[in-house]
Amino acid sequence: MNKNNKALVVFSGGQDSTTCLFWAKQQFDEVEVVTFEYGQRHIEEIDVAKTIAKELDVNHHVLDMSLLNQLAPSALTRNDQKIELKEGQLPSTFVPGRNLLFMSFAAVLAKQIGARHLVTGVCETDFSGYPDCRDVFIKSLNVTVNLSMEEDFIIHTPLMWLDKEQTWALADDLGAFNYVRYNTLTCYNGIQGEGCGSCPACKLRSRGMERYLEKREAENDDSANLSHSHT
Repeated sequence: MNKNNKALVVFSGGQDSTTCLFWAKQQFDEVEVVTFEYGQRHIEEIDVAKTIAKELDVNHHVLDMSLLNQLAPSALTRNDQKIELKEGQLPSTFVPGRNLLFMSFAAVLAKQIGARHLVTGVCETDFSGYPDCRDVFIKSLNVTVNLSMEEDFIIHTPLMWLDKEQTWALADDLGAFNYVRYNTLTCYNGIQGEGCGSCPACKLRSRGMERYLEKREAENDDSANLSHSHT
């Protein structure tokens, strides 16, 4: 465990980034978070991120990235575009260049605040086909960012190979299951906690949670039965 460095978490106030924040708080002595405002349709996530940062006692930066909305319209930045996933196409919620820009600006901020470690919740297992959530992209960007600034940043992706069920398991291991369940905002329609239940983000989140809870319950039953058989 690395306990003598500072980390900056790319933070949206959603399930994944909040789990990463709890993870980072265990890994590093000092943690700050950065949230990007880019005209996202679920703009409520900015307020949720502010509240969580305050409750978890971490310094919170909000950066204006509205130019991204102007350059890269998608269903995530336009209310008049339908959220949909068509076979063989990128999801309508894909925002071209988003993670490239977010991580680059996060690195610039990290340099200013003296943070060597960058943490992001991108994931290749449940990545919905987004090319900028892949491990190969993050590794490539890590090299590029370091070369551009003569720095030795380390980009951490604790969720990269986890599916949503395993992400819930990690939150539970970190003692944050209920906090993540009720306080985060993953929903594309801006509904905190359990969400709207019908958008792709909510379906992915709830399906993973149901699987994890079923597994946890089964394991608890097995443990209870084992304990009972020994008495």
